Amino acid sequence: MRSHYCGEVRASDIDSTVQLYGWVHRRRDHGGIIFVDLRDREGFVQVVFDPDETPAVFADAEALRSEYVIEVGGRVRRRPEGTENPDLPTGEVEVVGESMTILNRAETPPFMLDVDDDEVGEELRLRHRYVDLRRRGMAERMKLRSRITRVLRDYLDDHGFLDVETPMLTRATPEGARDYLVPSRTHRNQFFALPQSPQLFKQLLMVAGMDRYYQITRCFRDEDLRADRQPEFTQLDIEASFVDEDTIMDLMEGMVRRLFGEVLETALPEPFPRMTYAEAVRRYGSDRPDLRIDLELVDVADLVADADFKVFSGPATDPHGRVAALRVPGGGSLTRKAIDDYTEFVGIYGARGLAYIKVNDPAAGREGLQSPILKFLSDAAVEGILQRTAAEAGDLVFFGADRHHVVNEALGALRVRLGHDLDRVEEGWRPLWVVDFPMFEWNDEDNRWYALHHPFTAPRDEDVERLESAPGECLSRAYDLVLNGTEVGGGSLRIHHEPTQRRVLEALGIGQEEAEDKFGFLLDALRYGAPPHGGIAFGLDRLVMLMAGAHSIREVMAFPKTQSANCPLTRAPSEVGEAQLRELGIRLRRPSGSGSEG
Repeated sequence: MRSHYCGEVRASDIDSTVQLYGWVHRRRDHGGIIFVDLRDREGFVQVVFDPDETPAVFADAEALRSEYVIEVGGRVRRRPEGTENPDLPTGEVEVVGESMTILNRAETPPFMLDVDDDEVGEELRLRHRYVDLRRRGMAERMKLRSRITRVLRDYLDDHGFLDVETPMLTRATPEGARDYLVPSRTHRNQFFALPQSPQLFKQLLMVAGMDRYYQITRCFRDEDLRADRQPEFTQLDIEASFVDEDTIMDLMEGMVRRLFGEVLETALPEPFPRMTYAEAVRRYGSDRPDLRIDLELVDVADLVADADFKVFSGPATDPHGRVAALRVPGGGSLTRKAIDDYTEFVGIYGARGLAYIKVNDPAAGREGLQSPILKFLSDAAVEGILQRTAAEAGDLVFFGADRHHVVNEALGALRVRLGHDLDRVEEGWRPLWVVDFPMFEWNDEDNRWYALHHPFTAPRDEDVERLESAPGECLSRAYDLVLNGTEVGGGSLRIHHEPTQRRVLEALGIGQEEAEDKFGFLLDALRYGAPPHGGIAFGLDRLVMLMAGAHSIREVMAFPKTQSANCPLTRAPSEVGEAQLRELGIRLRRPSGSGSEG
């Protein structure tokens, strides 16, 4: 069929005959000669139809319109001097159309294919995704994604990992996000669940002796969506036996370095830096800090504990509270409106306000400062804050005072926003391993512990005996890979002793009966010679999004859902007929007031 892709025709092909297939991107009629920009997956080439050379073909070409699908045969020649297009790889040449067949006509597209992402509503783009994917930017992202997965597979194959598939229909288990449920026709009143991840199956593969496993797999979570979250997403899932944390992290560093080297021709640091969870939260307010931004949080609770200002003194003396300062170099130029906007912004994260001090002249002491909270602070507290934050003339210091998680989330998010607003984001890539995570986090609403990662994460050996007596002090053998402030991978060593697994489940409030019901197959497997093992999972969509420079994972997925979890293209989810529901043994409960329960 074709001899070349459109975007692959080069000067080396001059005087040769080519056979091309593609879409009419643009048709121009200049002085009786028709020029067509022919487009396919690999790019554009200019095709010329001349009535003097091929009158019959020219007559057919007059009927061409945008997005017509055509076949073209012709001779490659150099473009006339002065008409070259240096912006195109094919810009030195053109194809003289000697034959042309219209394979299919097209209606006028719902939007122009030359527009940027933000110039067309996302709903319209997703409704006509097959047209949207023809745009150069979208096509390049799909090709980038394909290159990324190829490099990942090659690396893992080279290091002895086996590609093994795991089931899509499994059982619902507690913990994590809500499951997507699938009713069973053959087992009335019972349901499968779509997997949130292959976590338990990949552990079972280690028990089975597969030793090194990987899979690029779809995962499903029924949770609220955002720019880097979808109800169905793709994960690079990895597990290995007889390893420790260093083994896995070293392997994964090598994989990510090769990926960036081959795909983006970018060298990443060797080794990647590591930081404990506690240090990351203390310095950056987040367990996924963006190291490109040089702003840091500083604890000042001890300086304001005696202040006549309950907003500060309350959290400063509360074991669950935190008072932190965030110095903004040059921030003294921020207007009152800008400060008010930032105050409103941190309110999204539960902060009840945003205190600040403008530093005009630190050498002048209190007189060189400007703030409505100065009257509540002693001279010693003010001097201590200036010294600890290293504030200089022209700086501004923001404060957060509340419970730990509120201060961390609010100031952590403010730090990132200020970095972008004030152009304090370094160029390049800053990977980071975050380690030594807590095993559990306390939920005040449910009055119980939850696993910070998942219930199968191994505790540090020295913390096993404290699972019952001090669960809040136990650290896990978990590790997350963070890239430019985005968590792209997370993993851990797993529990491979059945008694320890039961103790962790009990610490999470999962009793013996529920443990057997939900996890009995795993507990059984751990009794049959489970090796020490661990692994990691990478969010492939997030990784591609970062490498593509896109703002949302929807821009690197072929057929994503909207932020309200629906598909404008297929109009899913949708209602199903009564006959199909009866076959599944399901009866719908209608909303109250509809007159019937159905």
